[in-house]
Amino acid sequence: MLALVIGCAAQPQTGQAQTSAYPIVDTGQATCYDASTEIACPSTDAAFYGQDAQLAGNTPSYTNNGNGTITDNVTGLIWQRSPDTNGNGTINATDKLSYADAGSYCQNLTMGGQSDWQLPDIKQLYSLIDFSGIDPSGYSGTDTSGLIPFIDTDYFDFAYGDTAAGERIIDSQYASSTLYVANTGNDGGSTLFGVNFADGRIKGYGLSLFGKDKTFFVQCVRGNTSYGQNSFADNGDSTITDAASGLMWAQDDSGAGMNWEQALAWVQTQNAANYLGHNDWRLPNVKELQSLVDYSRSPDTTSSAAINVLFKTTGITNEAGQADFPFYWSGTTHSNWTSVSGGFGAYVAFGRALGYMNNSWVDVHGAGAQRSDPKQGDPADYPTGHGPQGDAIRIYNYVRLVRDAGTTGGGGSTGQYHVYVPAIMSSGASV
Repeated sequence: MLALVIGCAAQPQTGQAQTSAYPIVDTGQATCYDASTEIACPSTDAAFYGQDAQLAGNTPSYTNNGNGTITDNVTGLIWQRSPDTNGNGTINATDKLSYADAGSYCQNLTMGGQSDWQLPDIKQLYSLIDFSGIDPSGYSGTDTSGLIPFIDTDYFDFAYGDTAAGERIIDSQYASSTLYVANTGNDGGSTLFGVNFADGRIKGYGLSLFGKDKTFFVQCVRGNTSYGQNSFADNGDSTITDAASGLMWAQDDSGAGMNWEQALAWVQTQNAANYLGHNDWRLPNVKELQSLVDYSRSPDTTSSAAINVLFKTTGITNEAGQADFPFYWSGTTHSNWTSVSGGFGAYVAFGRALGYMNNSWVDVHGAGAQRSDPKQGDPADYPTGHGPQGDAIRIYNYVRLVRDAGTTGGGGSTGQYHVYVPAIMSSGASV
């Protein structure tokens, strides 16, 4: 039975994921959206039901150790609290380091009585992202006091881009140790996957920019060295279980693209049909979806999607006319500061993350990037993409179903995730 509450607050889960090697920290998203703006969380028979804010996962939980470090009580990772690498008490462009210097900085760091610090890989770093943040892209002001970043500032120090040094507000990219196995356009020879905690994305960043080393904020980590490592098993029934995260995935994807509303509805159609013997499938939140990425694979190096070979991935022809693999929808809204605050949904690219630059389509951010697409509309309206790097806009993205492993499959109340619907619906929540 589904629990009924007013609004869409979702209670924290407890369960097996908290004892696994790779527990996925919840996104923190607590607001429901339709294809454009905030709504009251929809009931089971309404459009947009089953989105991220209605599904409560491993609630983020941190402890300030009082020595410059923060313990993540879900993942077991211990983090440096601040990216203030020069220790002057101010976070700005002078704290940013090149990829090579970032690795050396972490290896030589002694903090909290420990010296086994390292530059986090992309899955460790992404565990910190919090989708209660608001994307400021396009914001032309200079006052950042009303903006909300994609990291918990109750525990972690944070700064937007250093506009006094000529940076944009969104220039708050953090380095990971994960390099793209292929190349992106004009990457200077190699591309680093980083998390931008200002605008809520994973992108590939070339190690050089305008002939100089590109620099990044750095937040070192230690502990739980197995975090981010999947442990997949083929169950022989067209499902794949990841023992590390406690998640079960459909081996096949949707086989066709659809917009965000249709994706949420398609999940409920599969549940009504008891797909693969289960009726508690969901559209994964974006952190669950990113946990599937295999960053050792790419279309250009392995002629495959960036996912384990146990999974079946539909092939597509991309905007450049190349054989490629889809973007996949998550149930997470990529909220922004405009009047259309809920107009974009977060996706993960399992094929090339194309952009239109210098009059051609190139892989600008890499297979494994997390970006966002309009939830509705016509891709033909974006013949040269969107944004400063011409991000390809598809809108009709694919779906891969997920549920909690080891549950009965009889509905949301039996698993780790619990679905909450409003007792009183607003007129805007039904379609």
